[in-house]
Amino acid sequence: MAAPRARGCGLSGLLPAQTSLEYALLDAVTQQEKDGLVYQYVQKVDGWEQDLSVPDFPEGLEWLNTEEPMSVYKDLCGKVVVLDFFTYCCINCLHLLPDLHALEHTYSDKDGLLIVGIHSAKFPNEKVLDNIKSAVLRYNITHPVVNDADASLWQELEVSCWPTLIILGPRGNMLFSLIGEGHKDKLFLYTSIALKYYKDRGQIRDNKIGIKLYKDSLPPSPLLFPGKVTVDHVTNRLVIADTGHHRILVVWKNGQIQYSIGGPNPGRKDGIFSESTFNSPQGVAIMNNIIYVADTENHLIRKIDLEAEKVSTVAGIGIQGTDKEGGAKGEQQPISSPWDVVFGSSGSDVQRDDILWIAMAGTHQIWALLLDSGKLPKKNELKKGTCLRFAGSGNEENRNNAYPHKAGFAQPSGLSLASEDPWSCLFVADSESSTVRTVSLKDGAVKHLVGGERDPMNLFAFGDVDGVGINAKLQHPLGVTWDKKRNLLYVADSYNHKIKVVDPKTKNCTTLAGTGDTNDVISSSFTESTFNEPGGLCIGENGRLLYVADTNNHQIKVMDLETKMTSVLPIFTSENAMVDGPFPAEEQRTLPKLPKSAPNIGLSPVTACPGQTLQFKLRLELPSGAKLTEEAPSCWFLSADGNEWLLQGKIPSGDIGNISNQPTISLQIPADCLSLEAVVSISVFLYYCSTDSSACMMKAILFSQPLQITDTEQGCMAPVELRYVF
Repeated sequence: MAAPRARGCGLSGLLPAQTSLEYALLDAVTQQEKDGLVYQYVQKVDGWEQDLSVPDFPEGLEWLNTEEPMSVYKDLCGKVVVLDFFTYCCINCLHLLPDLHALEHTYSDKDGLLIVGIHSAKFPNEKVLDNIKSAVLRYNITHPVVNDADASLWQELEVSCWPTLIILGPRGNMLFSLIGEGHKDKLFLYTSIALKYYKDRGQIRDNKIGIKLYKDSLPPSPLLFPGKVTVDHVTNRLVIADTGHHRILVVWKNGQIQYSIGGPNPGRKDGIFSESTFNSPQGVAIMNNIIYVADTENHLIRKIDLEAEKVSTVAGIGIQGTDKEGGAKGEQQPISSPWDVVFGSSGSDVQRDDILWIAMAGTHQIWALLLDSGKLPKKNELKKGTCLRFAGSGNEENRNNAYPHKAGFAQPSGLSLASEDPWSCLFVADSESSTVRTVSLKDGAVKHLVGGERDPMNLFAFGDVDGVGINAKLQHPLGVTWDKKRNLLYVADSYNHKIKVVDPKTKNCTTLAGTGDTNDVISSSFTESTFNEPGGLCIGENGRLLYVADTNNHQIKVMDLETKMTSVLPIFTSENAMVDGPFPAEEQRTLPKLPKSAPNIGLSPVTACPGQTLQFKLRLELPSGAKLTEEAPSCWFLSADGNEWLLQGKIPSGDIGNISNQPTISLQIPADCLSLEAVVSISVFLYYCSTDSSACMMKAILFSQPLQITDTEQGCMAPVELRYVF
């Protein structure tokens, strides 16, 4: 089937009709009314004289989970197709995946439905197929995914936000679009009615699509994206969160597995070991043959009893919670994406280990689960089983405060306890602020240790710099562990692919191991060792060994703190462990294609002479309350079509890291000018989140600056201000 003549393929063509439908749905009471309204809408859109058709997938794109490249108008003809425009670092895109999984379980290709992921990268590393493969594997994506590295479909359809869903009819005709997360009911309503409408007309084909899952081509791997590791100090056993396999491993110190609990598929079931299931577990803590687990994607805290060989739920209700206060009994208390857990003690002087501290990444807070009746600092007696917020307002920020409820965290992901004086604190790896913080066990005060900067709203102060306190820079640290023997804190500096060590007395932070390269070096000295996004670590063997969950290398690394050598812990056999390849060397940044919707602003001509430096000051304003997407490089580019000599030897691009401190772009006119007239183009690409963080946007703008070049000296010139309000 050839692509039909379209009436224009942008999403804006759907907007008037779909907006009317959604207003009508607000007034509908019964499901029958809603079904009828959507059916009438599909009938109307299907009857348009010309389809609002999507362009076909360009040739030469890389595909995953398919036997061969696909075509909208050949392979997908006769199907209702959901196009998912996503990028793997986008948390909103990840929140959408359970809805897509549920839809796939309800309707198969035989029923006439297919989901296709269109990976439209935010920044260069995301364009690399190997990195997308890791994401497809980690998040169990089983539908076809195409790597649209240059975002050609994104541009053609005028998509501006991650995630965006577009629902197509069986002719490749656009029916609906859904922007952002949280639209599960509409997604199911729209797709079910579209399937019914076209089945009534005999236009749905029940042929199977050639699916070939990427994960089926991989060799068996003993570990898959292990997130955290901890030590049982009585037996020297390790507990490993084998996150990608959705299981918990208990292994002897030689790597031999004693217990494997859960997996290989995600689930949420308590009971005996052989029946129990988890969903991407992260943090683990063990004491007296009891393991507590941060069952992250189930939004639960689970308890593993090694003697009874049973798993139970002690906190959470199994769906993502929005409560930022807590106070209910654990199994009635909704929680959100717990990422790490560690034992602690209530207000008594005796070390009772009667509190489980929780890094609640989903609400940017530190919570506590009372394992026995007791007190938290400055709180009344609490009953056993109570689960509540201890520190953090719930606002995503890097705010330190003597009052714990006024402090702010940004996706806390790692915890470690130093109960002894003078420390008496929790150490927190606060990943999105790229800091390590402390929470006092005496009064709950939250203080800065290393990384970040003083502005609590700036979550872009990351880097890879050894130094003291705020002068040290980390990048998305996910794990911390306290070395009581040496009074040192070890940090999994995840996105820098390094292990760092912090002296909390001096606040000095230095690199302990890792070159920053992600190549996997199996056995080496600390200075030559490599890691790939290490997510967790712990101290064992009476302070001699540091175990590291080397997440993207699918290994547990063992660092001998005395010999300064690193090795791999063999789980089953290390030969079969899957190893991600190195990241390719980043090529010189190329100018992306501007969206059709990007404004083109013509500036007044400027007169300049050879050797003079022009300055362009960005003055861009985001919508009220919006913020730049964390760690996504908003950027600018200079170009001069037909007059490339203007940019010879210049750096024609740069990043925009902070909307409140935008860069000034400098351009020196060459001494030898090949033309007396030229136009310099300044292209700006901004990636930002809406006020409620339900959707991520990409907006672009083009400024065109005409130049007139003269031999007459022009004197000092004020910067050209590039203003625009989005």
